[in-house]
Amino acid sequence: MSIDSSANIHASAVIEEGARIGAGVRVGPFSLIGADVVLHDNVWIKSHAVVTGQTEIGEETIVFPGAVIGEIPQDLKFKGEPTRLVVGKRNRIREGVTMNTGTEGGGGLTRVGDDCLFMTGAHVAHDAIVGNRVIVANQGAIAGHCVIDDDVIIGGLSGIHQWVRVGRGAIIGAVTMVTNDVIPYALVQGPRGQLAGLNLVGLKRKGVARSDITALRAAFQMLAQGDGAFQDRAKRLKDEAVSDYVLEIVNFVMAESDRSFLTPER
Repeated sequence: MSIDSSANIHASAVIEEGARIGAGVRVGPFSLIGADVVLHDNVWIKSHAVVTGQTEIGEETIVFPGAVIGEIPQDLKFKGEPTRLVVGKRNRIREGVTMNTGTEGGGGLTRVGDDCLFMTGAHVAHDAIVGNRVIVANQGAIAGHCVIDDDVIIGGLSGIHQWVRVGRGAIIGAVTMVTNDVIPYALVQGPRGQLAGLNLVGLKRKGVARSDITALRAAFQMLAQGDGAFQDRAKRLKDEAVSDYVLEIVNFVMAESDRSFLTPER
Protein backbone atom coordinates (compact mmCIF):
# COMPACT_ATOMS: atom_id res chain seq x y z
CA MET A 1 0.00 0.00 0.00
CA SER A 2 1.22 3.49 -0.87
CA ILE A 3 -0.45 6.54 0.67
CA ASP A 4 1.09 9.96 0.13
CA SER A 5 1.75 11.77 3.37
CA SER A 6 -0.41 14.71 2.24
CA ALA A 7 -3.53 12.57 1.74
CA ASN A 8 -6.43 13.11 4.13
CA ILE A 9 -8.05 9.77 4.98
CA HIS A 10 -10.97 9.74 7.43
CA ALA A 11 -10.50 7.34 10.32
CA SER A 12 -13.62 5.36 9.39
CA ALA A 13 -12.59 4.84 5.74
CA VAL A 14 -11.26 1.43 4.67
CA ILE A 15 -8.14 1.43 2.51
CA GLU A 16 -7.25 -2.10 1.48
CA GLU A 17 -3.63 -3.21 1.37
CA GLY A 18 -2.17 -2.51 -2.06
CA ALA A 19 -4.09 0.67 -2.89
CA ARG A 20 -2.08 3.63 -4.18
CA ILE A 21 -3.16 7.06 -2.95
CA GLY A 22 -1.64 10.22 -4.45
CA ALA A 23 -0.84 13.64 -3.04
CA GLY A 24 -3.72 15.72 -1.74
CA VAL A 25 -6.27 12.91 -2.03
CA ARG A 26 -9.24 13.07 0.34
CA VAL A 27 -11.25 10.00 1.35
CA GLY A 28 -14.37 10.65 3.38
CA PRO A 29 -16.13 8.75 6.16
CA PHE A 30 -17.13 5.11 5.60
CA SER A 31 -15.75 4.91 2.05
CA LEU A 32 -13.94 1.84 0.72
CA ILE A 33 -10.86 1.93 -1.50
CA GLY A 34 -9.94 -1.49 -2.90
CA ALA A 35 -6.55 -3.13 -3.05
CA ASP A 36 -6.04 -2.60 -6.80
CA VAL A 37 -7.21 1.02 -6.91
CA VAL A 38 -5.04 3.96 -7.95
CA LEU A 39 -6.17 7.45 -6.93
CA HIS A 40 -4.11 10.18 -8.55
CA ASP A 41 -3.34 13.55 -6.98
CA ASN A 42 -6.16 15.62 -5.50
CA VAL A 43 -8.91 13.05 -6.09
CA TRP A 44 -11.75 13.52 -3.60
CA ILE A 45 -13.77 10.47 -2.58
CA LYS A 46 -16.65 11.69 -0.44
CA SER A 47 -18.45 9.65 2.24
CA HIS A 48 -20.02 6.21 1.71
CA ALA A 49 -18.50 5.65 -1.74
CA VAL A 50 -16.93 2.42 -3.02
CA VAL A 51 -13.98 2.38 -5.41
CA THR A 52 -12.90 -1.18 -6.09
CA GLY A 53 -11.52 -3.51 -8.77
CA GLN A 54 -8.58 -2.62 -10.99
CA THR A 55 -9.63 1.01 -11.12
CA GLU A 56 -7.61 4.15 -11.80
CA ILE A 57 -9.02 7.63 -11.20
CA GLY A 58 -7.34 10.72 -12.62
CA GLU A 59 -6.38 13.96 -10.94
CA GLU A 60 -9.00 16.21 -9.34
CA THR A 61 -11.93 13.89 -10.01
CA ILE A 62 -14.65 14.03 -7.34
CA VAL A 63 -16.70 10.95 -6.42
CA PHE A 64 -19.85 11.79 -4.46
CA PRO A 65 -21.59 9.75 -1.74
CA GLY A 66 -23.11 6.42 -2.66
CA ALA A 67 -21.25 5.98 -5.95
CA VAL A 68 -19.87 2.51 -6.74
CA ILE A 69 -16.92 2.68 -9.10
CA GLY A 70 -15.06 -0.35 -10.47
CA GLU A 71 -17.36 -3.21 -9.52
CA ILE A 72 -17.56 -6.28 -11.77
CA PRO A 73 -19.58 -6.13 -15.01
CA GLN A 74 -23.29 -6.87 -15.14
CA ASP A 75 -22.60 -9.51 -17.76
CA LEU A 76 -23.33 -13.20 -17.23
CA LYS A 77 -20.37 -14.12 -19.46
CA PHE A 78 -17.97 -12.52 -16.98
CA LYS A 79 -16.03 -15.24 -15.13
CA GLY A 80 -13.84 -13.17 -12.85
CA GLU A 81 -11.03 -12.44 -15.30
CA PRO A 82 -8.91 -9.38 -14.45
CA THR A 83 -10.26 -6.31 -16.24
CA ARG A 84 -9.95 -2.57 -15.69
CA LEU A 85 -11.70 0.77 -15.36
CA VAL A 86 -9.78 3.96 -16.14
CA VAL A 87 -11.38 7.32 -15.28
CA GLY A 88 -9.73 10.53 -16.42
CA LYS A 89 -9.16 13.92 -14.84
CA ARG A 90 -11.53 16.49 -13.34
CA ASN A 91 -14.65 14.36 -13.61
CA ARG A 92 -17.66 14.89 -11.37
CA ILE A 93 -19.26 11.57 -10.47
CA ARG A 94 -22.42 12.32 -8.54
CA GLU A 95 -24.46 10.37 -5.99
CA GLY A 96 -25.33 6.78 -6.83
CA VAL A 97 -23.37 6.60 -10.08
CA THR A 98 -22.10 3.15 -11.09
CA MET A 99 -19.20 2.37 -13.41
CA ASN A 100 -18.09 -1.21 -14.14
CA THR A 101 -14.81 -2.73 -15.26
CA GLY A 102 -14.51 -4.36 -18.68
CA THR A 103 -14.86 -7.95 -19.86
CA GLU A 104 -12.38 -10.20 -21.60
CA GLY A 105 -14.63 -10.39 -24.66
CA GLY A 106 -14.83 -6.62 -24.90
CA GLY A 107 -11.14 -5.86 -24.62
CA GLY A 108 -10.93 -5.78 -20.83
CA LEU A 109 -11.19 -2.01 -20.38
CA THR A 110 -13.87 0.54 -19.58
CA ARG A 111 -12.58 4.08 -20.13
CA VAL A 112 -13.92 7.51 -19.21
CA GLY A 113 -12.22 10.67 -20.46
CA ASP A 114 -11.66 14.06 -18.81
CA ASP A 115 -14.00 16.81 -17.59
CA CYS A 116 -17.19 14.74 -17.68
CA LEU A 117 -20.27 15.09 -15.49
CA PHE A 118 -22.23 12.01 -14.47
CA MET A 119 -25.35 13.10 -12.62
CA THR A 120 -27.22 11.15 -9.95
CA GLY A 121 -27.73 7.47 -10.73
CA ALA A 122 -25.98 7.45 -14.11
CA HIS A 123 -24.44 4.16 -15.26
CA VAL A 124 -21.42 3.31 -17.41
CA ALA A 125 -21.33 -0.39 -18.28
CA HIS A 126 -18.49 -2.76 -19.15
CA ASP A 127 -16.18 -2.01 -22.07
CA ALA A 128 -17.79 1.36 -22.80
CA ILE A 129 -15.49 4.11 -24.08
CA VAL A 130 -16.58 7.60 -23.04
CA GLY A 131 -14.83 10.70 -24.39
CA ASN A 132 -14.11 14.10 -22.89
CA ARG A 133 -16.63 16.68 -21.65
CA VAL A 134 -19.51 14.20 -21.80
CA ILE A 135 -22.60 14.91 -19.70
CA VAL A 136 -24.92 12.10 -18.61
CA ALA A 137 -27.97 13.45 -16.79
CA ASN A 138 -29.82 11.79 -13.92
CA GLN A 139 -30.42 8.04 -14.34
CA GLY A 140 -28.97 7.98 -17.86
CA ALA A 141 -27.41 4.64 -18.81
CA ILE A 142 -24.62 3.74 -21.21
CA ALA A 143 -24.69 0.02 -21.98
CA GLY A 144 -21.80 -2.33 -22.64
CA HIS A 145 -19.39 -1.78 -25.56
CA CYS A 146 -20.79 1.68 -26.41
CA VAL A 147 -18.54 4.44 -27.77
CA ILE A 148 -19.54 7.95 -26.70
CA ASP A 149 -17.45 10.62 -28.39
CA ASP A 150 -16.42 14.01 -26.99
CA ASP A 151 -18.97 16.70 -26.04
CA VAL A 152 -22.00 14.41 -26.08
CA ILE A 153 -24.97 15.17 -23.81
CA ILE A 154 -27.28 12.33 -22.74
CA GLY A 155 -30.58 13.42 -21.20
CA GLY A 156 -32.09 12.13 -17.99
CA LEU A 157 -33.69 8.65 -17.93
CA SER A 158 -32.23 7.89 -21.37
CA GLY A 159 -30.53 4.66 -22.37
CA ILE A 160 -27.86 3.91 -24.98
CA HIS A 161 -28.16 0.35 -26.31
CA GLN A 162 -25.10 -1.91 -26.22
CA TRP A 163 -22.60 -1.51 -29.08
CA VAL A 164 -24.04 1.86 -30.14
CA ARG A 165 -21.72 4.72 -31.15
CA VAL A 166 -22.72 8.32 -30.47
CA GLY A 167 -20.77 10.85 -32.52
CA ARG A 168 -19.08 13.98 -31.23
CA GLY A 169 -21.29 16.87 -30.18
CA ALA A 170 -24.58 14.96 -30.38
CA ILE A 171 -27.37 15.55 -27.88
CA ILE A 172 -29.83 12.90 -26.72
CA GLY A 173 -33.10 14.18 -25.29
CA ALA A 174 -34.58 13.01 -22.00
CA VAL A 175 -36.46 9.70 -21.71
CA THR A 176 -35.03 8.40 -24.99
CA MET A 177 -33.93 4.90 -25.96
CA VAL A 178 -31.13 4.94 -28.54
CA THR A 179 -30.76 1.63 -30.38
CA ASN A 180 -28.66 2.67 -33.41
CA ASP A 181 -25.57 4.77 -34.09
CA VAL A 182 -25.96 8.54 -33.87
CA ILE A 183 -24.05 10.75 -36.32
CA PRO A 184 -21.93 13.62 -34.95
CA TYR A 185 -23.72 16.86 -34.05
CA ALA A 186 -27.13 15.19 -34.19
CA LEU A 187 -30.24 15.92 -32.14
CA VAL A 188 -32.06 12.76 -31.04
CA GLN A 189 -35.37 12.77 -29.20
CA GLY A 190 -38.53 10.75 -28.66
CA PRO A 191 -39.12 7.54 -26.70
CA ARG A 192 -37.58 5.37 -29.44
CA GLY A 193 -34.81 7.75 -30.43
CA GLN A 194 -35.56 9.53 -33.70
CA LEU A 195 -32.94 11.60 -35.51
CA ALA A 196 -34.72 14.94 -35.37
CA GLY A 197 -32.08 17.32 -36.70
CA LEU A 198 -28.79 18.93 -35.72
CA ASN A 199 -27.61 20.11 -32.32
CA LEU A 200 -27.62 23.71 -33.52
CA VAL A 201 -27.60 25.17 -30.01
CA GLY A 202 -24.48 23.19 -29.14
CA LEU A 203 -22.75 24.17 -32.40
CA LYS A 204 -23.45 27.86 -31.83
CA ARG A 205 -22.32 27.72 -28.21
CA LYS A 206 -19.11 26.09 -29.36
CA GLY A 207 -18.51 29.01 -31.73
CA VAL A 208 -18.68 27.00 -34.94
CA ALA A 209 -18.51 29.28 -37.97
CA ARG A 210 -21.74 30.10 -39.75
CA SER A 211 -20.35 28.65 -42.99
CA ASP A 212 -19.78 25.29 -41.28
CA ILE A 213 -23.27 25.31 -39.79
CA THR A 214 -24.72 26.08 -43.22
CA ALA A 215 -22.73 23.18 -44.69
CA LEU A 216 -23.96 20.88 -41.93
CA ARG A 217 -27.57 21.90 -42.61
CA ALA A 218 -27.16 21.12 -46.30
CA ALA A 219 -25.49 17.79 -45.53
CA PHE A 220 -28.30 16.81 -43.18
CA GLN A 221 -30.87 17.60 -45.86
CA MET A 222 -29.00 15.41 -48.33
CA LEU A 223 -28.83 12.57 -45.83
CA ALA A 224 -32.55 12.96 -45.18
CA GLN A 225 -33.82 13.38 -48.72
CA GLY A 226 -31.16 12.16 -51.16
CA ASP A 227 -31.43 9.07 -53.33
CA GLY A 228 -30.14 5.65 -52.37
CA ALA A 229 -29.23 4.03 -49.06
CA PHE A 230 -27.96 6.06 -46.12
CA GLN A 231 -24.34 5.02 -46.69
CA ASP A 232 -24.63 5.85 -50.40
CA ARG A 233 -25.82 9.35 -49.57
CA ALA A 234 -22.90 9.73 -47.16
CA LYS A 235 -20.42 8.65 -49.85
CA ARG A 236 -21.74 11.33 -52.20
CA LEU A 237 -21.37 13.87 -49.41
CA LYS A 238 -17.67 13.10 -49.19
CA ASP A 239 -17.11 14.23 -52.76
CA GLU A 240 -19.04 17.46 -52.19
CA ALA A 241 -17.98 18.30 -48.62
CA VAL A 242 -16.75 21.86 -48.06
CA SER A 243 -16.51 21.58 -44.26
CA ASP A 244 -14.44 19.44 -41.91
CA TYR A 245 -17.57 19.01 -39.81
CA VAL A 246 -19.36 17.39 -42.73
CA LEU A 247 -16.35 15.17 -43.39
CA GLU A 248 -16.49 14.08 -39.76
CA ILE A 249 -20.06 12.88 -40.27
CA VAL A 250 -19.07 11.08 -43.49
CA ASN A 251 -16.13 9.32 -41.82
CA PHE A 252 -18.34 8.32 -38.91
CA VAL A 253 -20.92 6.77 -41.24
CA MET A 254 -18.27 4.95 -43.26
CA ALA A 255 -16.49 3.52 -40.21
CA GLU A 256 -17.03 -0.03 -39.01
CA SER A 257 -20.15 -0.42 -36.87
CA ASP A 258 -22.02 -3.18 -35.08
CA ARG A 259 -25.33 -1.33 -35.39
CA SER A 260 -27.25 0.44 -38.14
CA PHE A 261 -27.78 4.21 -38.03
CA LEU A 262 -30.51 6.45 -36.81
CA THR A 263 -31.58 8.14 -40.05
CA PRO A 264 -33.54 11.33 -40.69
CA GLU A 265 -37.23 10.96 -41.43
CA ARG A 266 -37.85 11.23 -45.16
